Amino acid sequence: MSIKKGGFIEVEVTGMAFGGRGLAKIDGLAVFVEKAVPLDRVKCRIVKKKKSFAEAVAVELIEPSPYRTNPPCEYSGFCGGCKWQFLQYDQQLNYKKQHVEEALEHIGLIKNVPVHPAIPSGKIFGYRNKMEFSCSDRKWLLPSDFAAGEESNCFAMGLHVPGTFDKVLDIRACLLQPEEGNRILEDVKTFMKNSGVPPYGIKSHEGFWRFLMLRNSTANGNWMVNIISSVENRKIVEPLAALLTEKYPGVVSVINNITSSKAAVAIGESEMVLAGSPCIKDKLGDFEFEISANSFFQTNTPGAEILYNNVKEFAGLSGNETVLDLYSGTGTIPVYLSADAGSITGLEIVESAVSDAKKNCLANGISNCTFVLGDIRESLSKISKKPDVIIIDPPRAGMHKDVVKKVTDIAPERIVYVSCNPATLARDIFLLKEYYEVTEVQPVDMFPHTWHIESVARLEKKR
Repeated sequence: MSIKKGGFIEVEVTGMAFGGRGLAKIDGLAVFVEKAVPLDRVKCRIVKKKKSFAEAVAVELIEPSPYRTNPPCEYSGFCGGCKWQFLQYDQQLNYKKQHVEEALEHIGLIKNVPVHPAIPSGKIFGYRNKMEFSCSDRKWLLPSDFAAGEESNCFAMGLHVPGTFDKVLDIRACLLQPEEGNRILEDVKTFMKNSGVPPYGIKSHEGFWRFLMLRNSTANGNWMVNIISSVENRKIVEPLAALLTEKYPGVVSVINNITSSKAAVAIGESEMVLAGSPCIKDKLGDFEFEISANSFFQTNTPGAEILYNNVKEFAGLSGNETVLDLYSGTGTIPVYLSADAGSITGLEIVESAVSDAKKNCLANGISNCTFVLGDIRESLSKISKKPDVIIIDPPRAGMHKDVVKKVTDIAPERIVYVSCNPATLARDIFLLKEYYEVTEVQPVDMFPHTWHIESVARLEKKR
């Protein structure tokens, strides 16, 4: 079969590749098919052709897979937020476990590691406690918009379509956040559109409204509304804050982050509290955490409890151990493990995160956790007391090779590795496998309808 970029082919999808695309084989050539699942038969358009693989997009569903389900979101297939809505949830869990296993085998070059079935999320919709929506002066037009004769050069607030940077899919609701968040979203959007003040243009770098960030407390239902603008102007944003706090008793914090940066990142260079508190509070287990506008906090709160309970189990603490936590962030893991350890030291490079971690310990009456600010590669060299257990929860990029080397030099009896990326988990385990054996891995699903999966791995020092 001739496979050329821009051409159309008919394929039967036989597998699911890491990254959420269906996998088909044509004369030994791997074809990765967007918007397809195993056992689909689809007509697809080739968008990239290389010697060893091709990439395609399904354009016609000839015979649907029994694993398919009707997605409830009207933006499914357009929005890049949750690509797997059309895949039954039990199958999502199966493929996520499979991706962890395949990464360990093909990247980590280790076989027969016990990978447990992925623990499901308690909720598969309405589970996110944080959402970011972009403002734009260019709207991505859906087929229905074309039919209605709408133009793209207009105000939009929503999420980006994959492969675009300057256009935004204008949405009425996102099913991943609690329903009240969608009502707040609609009111903010209406206010901004009627304000007479333009949205920020990614190409022109002109305009006022940049992002809307909504945070929700799972413990008490309260909301933080963070409005990100390009410049400071209280006269524009204060009426919006007044509208929200009057209409929604649960809105206890309205923040204005201001940024002149051209980067499309919803973090301000300065911050104003427009109404209420500068933080909201949420709970993990018995512990309460203050969350500021730019703090990191796991986006699925009940899922984070499950994740941290697995960290606690794999750490095997008896109450006397010395624990070292790398990439400790705002201290959620040290706080969560504090009652089970003798002492915990957290290493973190972000100054505001270390400040938040200390506040969280103080608020929860915890005295056996300390935090060290600085580059982890340097901080590890200053650790004088050998830890019994090291907890590692790195960003998606995984550990720097220098950090891996220092961990092996310290040589704790046990490592608990928390990962949001099976590929870098497997890569780092490959670097550690001369010294440590992976005894088990527990995937935890905190992101239903996406291909992302958290995992906790228990590594024991080889004798």
